[in-house]
Amino acid sequence: MDILFEPGMLVRHPSEPDWGLGQVQSSIGTRITVNFEHRGKVTIDGRQILLIRVFSGGGST
Repeated sequence: MDILFEPGMLVRHPSEPDWGLGQVQSSIGTRITVNFEHRGKVTIDGRQILLIRVFSGGGST
């Protein structure tokens, strides 16, 4: 399933929980740039890593 990531969305990296909460900065094609609270800015290939979207309640789906 393809998820469209838009700037401002909150996400977590599934295999890097220590990076903390991330905020999508941009999404162009399959390249998603995210600013993580404990890692900084990272560009992710959406074909390789399925980011976990976090909703306002702090939970994830």
